[in-house]
Amino acid sequence: MKTLNFITGNKNKLSEVRAILGDAVVVDNKSVDVPEIQGTIEEIAKEKCRRAADAVGGPVLTEDTALEFHAYKGLPGPYIKSFLEALGHEGLNKMLDSFDDRSAEAVCTFAFSNGPGEEPLIFQGRTLVCLSCVYGFISD
Repeated sequence: MKTLNFITGNKNKLSEVRAILGDAVVVDNKSVDVPEIQGTIEEIAKEKCRRAADAVGGPVLTEDTALEFHAYKGLPGPYIKSFLEALGHEGLNKMLDSFDDRSAEAVCTFAFSNGPGEEPLIFQGRTLVCLSCVYGFISD
């Protein structure tokens, strides 16, 4: 059986993936420094997966989390981590003070590649979130 390399530095995410996949797949963890690119959620996820597959030389699974404020027509999206680091929780909430719509969607995107040169497959989940509940979900 091949080993699937889950590219994350977050031990909680690794535990969750192992629990979901169970004994069906051997999941290993690799820490790979993949440069952040700009683009859509899907473009970023695919490129991160391609680069990780090249670095590892085998099958990889990557994960990206985004947060889309409805008032900002989807922003900050995949750049939420940078916004959170720059503004903090309070600053993110203040950004929405002048809007009636303070709703957001959390977007979790997994990308899988069977190895270098293989086109990544995307799996994505979206859920409406309460902003006061989401910040622990974002941290890597």
